[in-house]
Amino acid sequence: MIRLAAMMLSASALTATQPALANPINESAGAENSMQAQAEYPPFFAEEMARSVQFVEEMMEAGINVPEPVDQGGGYTHEQHKRNYRAMYLGGHLYRLTGEQKYADFVRDMLLEYADLYPTLGDHPARSNQNSGRLFWQVLNDAVWLVNSVQGYEQIRDTLDAATRERIDTEVFRRAAHFLSVDSSRTFNLIHNHATWATAGVGMTGYVLGDDDLVERALMGSNRDGATGFLRQTELLFSPDGYYTEGPYYQRYALMPFMVFAGAIARNEPERDIFGHRDGILRKALLSTIQQTYDGRFFPFNDALKDKSLRTEELYQGVAIGYAITGDPTLLDIARWQGRTVISPEGLELSRALAAGEAEEFPFRSLLLSDGPEGDQGAVAILRSGAQPGHMALVAKNTSQGMGHGHFDKLTWQLYANGHEILRDYGAARFLNIEAKAGGRYLPENESWAKQTIAHNTLALDETSHFGGDVDIAEQIAPRQVMFSDTPGLQASSALIAGAYADTTMRRTLVMAEIPGLQFPIVVDFMSADAAASHQYDLPVHYTGHLMETGFESTSYTQARPVLGEDEGYQHIWVDARARPQPGEGFLTWLFDNRFYTYRFATDGQTEIILGETGASDPSFNLRREPLAILRREGTGGVRFASVLEPHGLFDGATEQTVASRSRIANLQHGADGTHEAVIVTLLDGHQFAVAVSPESADGSPHSLMIDGREIRWTGKLALLDLGGASE
Repeated sequence: MIRLAAMMLSASALTATQPALANPINESAGAENSMQAQAEYPPFFAEEMARSVQFVEEMMEAGINVPEPVDQGGGYTHEQHKRNYRAMYLGGHLYRLTGEQKYADFVRDMLLEYADLYPTLGDHPARSNQNSGRLFWQVLNDAVWLVNSVQGYEQIRDTLDAATRERIDTEVFRRAAHFLSVDSSRTFNLIHNHATWATAGVGMTGYVLGDDDLVERALMGSNRDGATGFLRQTELLFSPDGYYTEGPYYQRYALMPFMVFAGAIARNEPERDIFGHRDGILRKALLSTIQQTYDGRFFPFNDALKDKSLRTEELYQGVAIGYAITGDPTLLDIARWQGRTVISPEGLELSRALAAGEAEEFPFRSLLLSDGPEGDQGAVAILRSGAQPGHMALVAKNTSQGMGHGHFDKLTWQLYANGHEILRDYGAARFLNIEAKAGGRYLPENESWAKQTIAHNTLALDETSHFGGDVDIAEQIAPRQVMFSDTPGLQASSALIAGAYADTTMRRTLVMAEIPGLQFPIVVDFMSADAAASHQYDLPVHYTGHLMETGFESTSYTQARPVLGEDEGYQHIWVDARARPQPGEGFLTWLFDNRFYTYRFATDGQTEIILGETGASDPSFNLRREPLAILRREGTGGVRFASVLEPHGLFDGATEQTVASRSRIANLQHGADGTHEAVIVTLLDGHQFAVAVSPESADGSPHSLMIDGREIRWTGKLALLDLGGASE
């Protein structure tokens, strides 16, 4: 028995008035199997079904429309074919849920229109630098079409007469599967999210059509040797912790074909134990995808769009399937936050568990996610403090390049607080599916700005990007995660990389520390580079908010703003002001939403600060206008930067109330000796604390260093020391 659609629910999950969804292939579509009875569904499922009915009924009323492909992303024909595959997916499932023949007829008639169109198609006329599709401008979208459409077809295929079934099988699904796996074999055999969608579509088509060759091709690659294909992708694209090499944005996108195809494999070939494969890697992938969010939105690593959150079709499917596989009650909490599910047996099972009050809070936590198939290509460190919503989260991106979608941003970081992204990652320069912006493609500024090092919160040398902006070189070198601590009140991440620049080793240690007397945790940033040659070192801070005050006098460019540089991202930075703060003057404070943030940096008068804004050299207005500050030093033998980011205070415009708008830190002192570093934080009342690190040392080893004539002693890799009053 071939079964592609969602699995049968266990008898314990069903009631006498709610029969199970039918096994859809090679079985009768009779009332006894198809859930035709209009039962009382749980509210969550009933609401989803109502949305589906509304969409499909509107599509039916408008009439079947299968246009000849013409447009690029966001254009009329592009969007119509997307609506069509969604309508077929939902229409097929509605037929199984209701037994109403009109839904099966609608899916049948639309597929017959595709059977007329598909054989006439060649390369898409709007193809560009992407591998061309047939129905869409890139082959990826054709794979997405197949993944969705074949699931809808599966639900109604057994209602068709033999001639109609053969016509749709041959002229639509076999042609589409051949196009993806043979004509587009270059994409099909990649280790990449495009190939994940393609192999999923081809493999699921194989199960529906009873074609073992298509299934084997999808699982093992075109050569059937396992060097490529779906199974190999699960082994090379994920780390042992479930981190996806292209980053969380693309992990979210790839998760749907991984989970949906895995579900089909589990039902048709349970002996493969796909959800147990590689120590349950797909379950880990689902959980790590969810962990890589703040307030539901994904960390915007690499070519990411910031609009994406857990409220997305890929995660509706993933959470429902994940719950059906694991029974994990914390996934019900995620589904509750999403407010959506899918009209499948998994969605129904999840909805019943929610209605029964079985949800448990999802444990968002501090954790380290290794990168690379063996877990030895760096990591993502996530440090969290406080209860959601509004908690703080520090994200240290110490990962590998992430293939072509990766950015040149080794050892970068972001900070979230009070429900917002405070230190930003730009993500991708792209307006997805907006025709006016290059048809939704990545914009030229994705290469000239978003991928460049200066666009991220990390160190850039000599106005150039890591690895010279060469992906092939970058893929060969990854950071090394040196230390990670999730101890409450004193959390830290430390990593290093040698080779981002030819003669340079960069190290970064980030500490989230709770200091008595301060309202919120602070973040201490130790950034250093060791190099023999002379370099210019730039450390940008991309912040969100409106500048309130600075501790230094600056030269402002009020009549005409110069551009900072000529290439590798610098050409996109307007310079607003420059200064060279003296000791004790190194800080700036900004306001965002209702909270203040002070960025304080140690300086001896040799560090320049440049205040600027993105948007220079951008005649098409493709870039967001966002503020940044750059710390700049020049010298031989390397550089050390030390800074503290302090959230504080309250601004309430409605009540005209302002509290603690100025920093509660009076001074910052920094000292270092080799890999030992520390800062002394002096509060306004004179009380002093030291944050000291020696991340590459052995546990329990003693350390000491001098800071402005004062000896600081600690033990181990990380310490928070109460130094008492300033005079003590």
